[in-house]
Amino acid sequence: MTDKPVASGRITPAGLMFLAITSLGWGFNWPVTKHLVGVLPPLTLRGTTGVVGAALLALLAVVRSQSLAVPREVWPRLILAGMLNVTAWMVLMGLALLWLPAGEAALIAYTMPVWASLLAWPILGERPTALRVLALVLAFAGLASIMGSNGLHASYDKLPGILMVLGGAFGFALGTVMAKKLPIKLPPLSAAAWQIGIGCVPIVLVGFALEHSDWTRLDQLDWALMFYSTVIQFCVAYVAWFAALARLPASVAAIGTMAVPVIGVVASAIALREPLGAGQIAALAFTLGAVALATRG
Repeated sequence: MTDKPVASGRITPAGLMFLAITSLGWGFNWPVTKHLVGVLPPLTLRGTTGVVGAALLALLAVVRSQSLAVPREVWPRLILAGMLNVTAWMVLMGLALLWLPAGEAALIAYTMPVWASLLAWPILGERPTALRVLALVLAFAGLASIMGSNGLHASYDKLPGILMVLGGAFGFALGTVMAKKLPIKLPPLSAAAWQIGIGCVPIVLVGFALEHSDWTRLDQLDWALMFYSTVIQFCVAYVAWFAALARLPASVAAIGTMAVPVIGVVASAIALREPLGAGQIAALAFTLGAVALATRG
């Protein structure tokens, strides 16, 4: 989402610790969000947690003496990144969970590096290597495993959710590639706060206008999960991500995030009793292989 701090080529224990915190924070958020979309409408849920999370990140940036000022020439890049990396991602992923189990949504979502490696060809002039072509094949094999895991009729029922997750992943990948072409030169926390805020304000406005939300339905567990989705996912995990990037080679950090869909699948199977059969395990293997090749190729 932002310019990455320059990391040395050395892998540090602290960097691995921060990467683990990030992976756990983002991975557990998949079953958390799946539960919450059963309590609150998806746009209201995603928009509200995003706006509050952006405000907390902005406060943290100020505490850490990171300026929130945005140069005039950076605004178009910031808005573009917010729309692609946040608005499209939050809306489409939130809606997709109405059709898909959280674990399967997490698997499809983390094909992002594959699409980014392909988009880098026309946008950045980075020709795809044989490894990246193989990564694309594995990514489609993973999708086929998900669609075939519960029979043909179930696959058709899942199709809207699958298309939404792919759209969100493609949008995030495009935003990532565009950030390389048009870098956002802001401090990391400030850039994250602005992008999440810009991306989530229209979501929450549309959600409040079109959806009916009964906040009195939330019990203690729901509020605890709202806290997790807002504070842990947006603040703790993002701060840990930037700390990991500052202490690890970028390639190591990128491959390290492959733990996120694994955690999402396993946590969803345990917490939500989602299926974890041969189809899901095959999809997990194909997806992780695709991401590993895409980030190495």
